[in-house]
Amino acid sequence: MRMLSRTTLAATALAAVVAAPLALQASPAAAASPYEKGPAPTLSSLDASRGPFATASVSVSDFSTTGFGSATITYPTAAGTYGGVAVSPGYTADESTIAWLGPRVASHGFVVITFNTQSRYDQPSARGDQLLAALDYLTQRSSVRTRVDAARLAVMGHSMGGGGTLEAAKDRPALKATVGLTPWNTDKTWSEVVSPSLIIGAEDDSVAPVSSHSIPFYGSLTRVPEKAYVELGGASHFAPNSPNALIGRYSVAWLKRFVDEDTRYSQFLCPGPSVSSFGSVSDYRATCAI
Repeated sequence: MRMLSRTTLAATALAAVVAAPLALQASPAAAASPYEKGPAPTLSSLDASRGPFATASVSVSDFSTTGFGSATITYPTAAGTYGGVAVSPGYTADESTIAWLGPRVASHGFVVITFNTQSRYDQPSARGDQLLAALDYLTQRSSVRTRVDAARLAVMGHSMGGGGTLEAAKDRPALKATVGLTPWNTDKTWSEVVSPSLIIGAEDDSVAPVSSHSIPFYGSLTRVPEKAYVELGGASHFAPNSPNALIGRYSVAWLKRFVDEDTRYSQFLCPGPSVSSFGSVSDYRATCAI
């Protein structure tokens, strides 16, 4: 058997150490995603109330929509096409409870439609259908349809709307990403879903306790190429109903990574945040193959 010299062994070991972190991020030599937009991200830019893109919005009347209620579309004013994101509110709630996500997400380079459901009492399956109807409206009939890349779409939602994101992904496997915010659903198994899925739970959620909702959802996503679970320390079920830096950070990073295929955002997802019993993140889990 041929023996390696000490110099060769040292060089090999050094190469392995240097190469390991690069598995979690884009290689400097690799070509950028054709959908990559905006400056290099930082934690401060992700946590800020607005991203680098100026935005505008347009209101959509209930009379103009099919399959969901009235809505607001927020979009970057810069020329070009962008990925599309639909956002559903939770049980008994209206669009105002998730409205902050429209400009927050759009300002990072997405066309976002936040909407009212047809009934405040719609269950997750109905909300999933309405998320897809909102995306179809966005790409086919809306006044900004030429700004949306219909091949790069995602869904977000709070509570039953969060449960609805998994329903939507089950019905439309072509979705590029799902983001469930303190999601609720009676169905706990989601092996049908193949879209990269982020679940954000809340440690003190008494409406959709993470032990019976977010964590089982995450565990059941056995066919997705990537998944992550962020648990907000000391937060309640209603944390997503007002501007939240951590929700903004991880939601935007997930959408940029999987809708825009922008590997510059992998660093915020893997290895992930520090976890502490008394910190802002009480649990974090991810497949980290990105």
